[in-house]
Amino acid sequence: MAARYRSAAALLVAVATAVSAWSVSACTSATVDQIDYAVDGGLPTYNTTSVAGAASAAPQAFSRTLTGFGYHGPDGQIVTDHDFGSISVVGRAPLVLDYQIAEAAVYSDSHPITCDDLVLAWAAQSGRFEGFDAASRAGYLDIEHIDCQPGAKKARVSFFPDRNIVAHEELFTATSMMPSHILSDKLGLNVTEAVLGKLGPVEDVMPKIAAAWNTAWRLDHDADLRNFPSSGPYKIDSVLDGGAVVLVANDLWWGAKPVTKRITVWPQGADIADRVNKRVVEVVDVATGSAGSLITPDDYQSSDSPSGGIEQLIFAPSGPLAEIPARRAVALCTPRDVIARDAGVPMVNSRLNTAIDDAFDQAENVPEAEQFARADPDAARDTLGGKPLTVRIGYRGPNTRLAAVVGAISESCAPAGITVTEVASDAIGPQALRDGQIDVLLASTGGSTGSGSTGSSAMDAYELFSGNGNNLSGYHNDQIDGIISALAVTADPAEMVRLLAESGPVLWADMPTLPLYRQQRTLLSSKKTYGVAANPTRWGAGWNMDRWALQQ
Repeated sequence: MAARYRSAAALLVAVATAVSAWSVSACTSATVDQIDYAVDGGLPTYNTTSVAGAASAAPQAFSRTLTGFGYHGPDGQIVTDHDFGSISVVGRAPLVLDYQIAEAAVYSDSHPITCDDLVLAWAAQSGRFEGFDAASRAGYLDIEHIDCQPGAKKARVSFFPDRNIVAHEELFTATSMMPSHILSDKLGLNVTEAVLGKLGPVEDVMPKIAAAWNTAWRLDHDADLRNFPSSGPYKIDSVLDGGAVVLVANDLWWGAKPVTKRITVWPQGADIADRVNKRVVEVVDVATGSAGSLITPDDYQSSDSPSGGIEQLIFAPSGPLAEIPARRAVALCTPRDVIARDAGVPMVNSRLNTAIDDAFDQAENVPEAEQFARADPDAARDTLGGKPLTVRIGYRGPNTRLAAVVGAISESCAPAGITVTEVASDAIGPQALRDGQIDVLLASTGGSTGSGSTGSSAMDAYELFSGNGNNLSGYHNDQIDGIISALAVTADPAEMVRLLAESGPVLWADMPTLPLYRQQRTLLSSKKTYGVAANPTRWGAGWNMDRWALQQ
């Protein structure tokens, strides 16, 4: 599903979907102003580019409250958002791009959207400055500098020589830019001037900005919503007890008005099936099997489709699995074939290539992977030298599918002397792995509860890049870093296959993660709800929620 592999036809699908939804709503005389939307994760923050935010359901919720120069359509491809602005290529060697923000573009608090927001996004995600808990540096670390006059609507983005990022359209898209003026007001300084070194040494001021960026947009019932302005057709109206977020139409949005005035986004809980049966939720967008047997009522429709995310075991960088033999032992006794079969999908060996593309599916199916296809408790026990091992596998729960995965691993690994303890709660995620509360995180790409995919394999591969925020296993290998860097600037399919095949033996030897299967998605919606379309990326069905319409 990498955006660069998609044909022009896919773009037309996205546009046609949006136009179709608008047409239906326009000719419907009786529509409902409220839609309830259930997603498969929590909503802990407005900042979806932080480690916690990227792994949560926030991208599913906020793709139409924090807009950008593009968004991800129904096939995961980038669709240019002309409401927000335009991009012009002014140089190829090195790559130089001009970003023009629409003159009418303004936040819901009346503050203009400016190039300062691009500067903050780059500063936070480039790895250039310490302290930012950003999920990924992909693409942003290749930007040499941004020319931005504070308060202006135009920015020139210059990349380092030889770093012509193929998927550069993935940058500065929906949910990637936070309102820099909020931090400027909070800290009493201009963020852009600080980044450019005009306020003194950057090492003196940037830690303050990083700390504010990490914490200013945490969502809870007591959050000061004045710090959460919108740049899209919806804005946050309130946060309910239990973590649901109420979105309402943004009256300062300069584009087409949203069809439905109010959408409540509900984090996944144990009551999804009950809510569907009671017809109190119109759209459900979750990992297949996560809510158990989700029966589709007669007046609902349901579809399953593959995502770009790989469900996997992510091993902690410290604790009992800090050493390679321990990680390999757990991998050897994990019944990957059984787990995939029970999920009703093929087992995958992909770590760097998440794209659903036949030309690349086999690239990482190297001989070294074969010994980990089926459980071998004897080999696992031998790898440990007969020593016992206790491992805590955690996941965000409740999740019926992941509970079954842990159960299968526990049963299979017991003969190897490996005791598996299940840790499941709605608080389990990347931070739990970092804090040593668990030894393994069972999640999708980047530690996500949902798809986790950016829509680009080259971008997703950075979850194993040294120093990346969502490199939760703390993995470092110079050869793999070089391969990931090369994939980002490679457009030749043959060269991509070569690079992926080269990565396989290294990753199976080091075992920073263990891929299981491609996460499948279930999209369930009321038959009276129009315009809802699945999406294989982390933004899910929420990519076009402003076009949803519910008939009475």
